[in-house]
Parts: sequence; C-alpha cells; structure tokens
Amino acid sequence: MNMPNPELDAEALYQVLAKQIKTGLAQAENVAVVGIYSGGAWLAERLAAELQLNQRLGFIDVSFYRDDYAEKGLHAEVKPSQIPFEVDGATIVLVDDVLYTGRTTRAAINELFDYGRPAKIMLAALVDRGGRELPIAADFVAEKITLANDRQLVLQRAGDGRFSLTVDHA
Repeated sequence: MNMPNPELDAEALYQVLAKQIKTGLAQAENVAVVGIYSGGAWLAERLAAELQLNQRLGFIDVSFYRDDYAEKGLHAEVKPSQIPFEVDGATIVLVDDVLYTGRTTRAAINELFDYGRPAKIMLAALVDRGGRELPIAADFVAEKITLANDRQLVLQRAGDGRFSLTVDHA
C-alpha cells in the first residue's frame, strides 16, 4: 500500500494554487473552470465553489482524445465530458492534478475546441513533475518536483473532501 507523501501536503498545495488563480483572474472576464477527470475534476469543483463559479464548471474526460489511446485503451471508469456553459469567448481555467508529458493537456484543449473557441485557456496544475514531451507549461502551479520515470504522483480525495498525494510505481 502506498502512503501519502508527507513532503507534498496536497491541502497546502491546493491553497497555494487557489491563491495564484484568484490573483491571476482578478481582471479576467467570462471565466469558467474545467477539470480533467479525475484529480483535476476534484480540484476544479473546489475551485469553482471558492470562485463562486459553480454555474460555469465543466469536466473533461480526455480518453478518446489522447494520441496514445490505441496503446493505453480506456480507463476502467470513463466519465462523460460535461461542459454546460458557452465556451465561445470564455476565459477557461483548465485544471489538472499533475502536469507531466503534456499529452493530457493537449487532448483536453482539443476536446475544448469541439465545444467552441475560448478567448483564452489558462492551465492550472497542482504539481508539475517535469518530463514534458510537448511544449506545454502551466500558468498556475503550486509545486514543481522531479520523479523517476517509473513513478507516478496520484491525487486522492477522502470522503470528507480532503486531498492527499501518493507516489506509486507507474
């Protein structure tokens, strides 16, 4: 069993990320929050509540948009994407838990454009672990770490909504 990483306090990191986003969006208009399933969706839910954007909250499952779909297949639990607001002209904060290769972000952006053309997409990630394969960078990130390629960082949400991070074997 993998234990939470005490060096990565997910709750404290969330507070850092939320503060960055609030500051970065101070002058933004027509803001919406979209979380990438599953960890990014959990973060986006809490963020939308704090920003009072519950009516402008969406979720994306990028499974069918990934360029490695044939290699990875579907996750055990595919959730339908839900974008219940007008994407055209919106400033979208795209939220993911861990930024790694950039492939999930690219897939999420591709899917967002199926819903319309946002004015701007800003990427928020709880943790950036480096290792980019695509030229993608987060606008907001709480922590940057380095992990071996055979490790993965996993965000978990307890029944009370609190977040924790574990380091698992990939």
